[in-house]
Amino acid sequence: MAEIVVFHSALGLRPAIGRFAEHLRDHGHVVHTPDLFDGEVFDDLDAAVAHRDTIGIPILIGRAQDAVDDLPEQLVYAGFSMGTAPAQLLAATRPGARGAVLIQGALGLEHLGLDAWPARVPVQLHVAADDPWFDRDDAIQATAGIPDDLLDYHEYPIDAHLFADSDWHEHDAQATTAMLDTIITWLMRR
Repeated sequence: MAEIVVFHSALGLRPAIGRFAEHLRDHGHVVHTPDLFDGEVFDDLDAAVAHRDTIGIPILIGRAQDAVDDLPEQLVYAGFSMGTAPAQLLAATRPGARGAVLIQGALGLEHLGLDAWPARVPVQLHVAADDPWFDRDDAIQATAGIPDDLLDYHEYPIDAHLFADSDWHEHDAQATTAMLDTIITWLMRR
């Protein structure tokens, strides 16, 4: 089974992230859920994004790197929305990465300071087709530098951003169930 680090969205380490991690644990995986916001959680996305911006992306990336320092190198990195940035960066730059699961977001390689995606590091991306924060066009641009044989792309016919957070008003149970099933199957090969 895989060892996985899950990075939360700008809403913070909400109970939905804990339930996601528990679902993975129920399938035999070891899961870590670092809190990049030191306990702050939000029910308002605008306030959450403002908090993220106050901290700053470089500090959040540093916190994510610190969170994995004492963990083995052979990790799968997962992230929700804002959390996809550290997940994608660590999967691309930390030796031994076994993959990245990016949910509701991704960055183009140029934003990660990379010329190419590392060989043998698979990526699974889950997006809503009409996500107002990260739509199909964003996904195409973000994954342009990832070889097709490493990319496992999943798109859901919905228009919500944080659809996998069961406590969030945009939650879509059907898309979340499909996403979870797909992730579990993908992780079995890691």
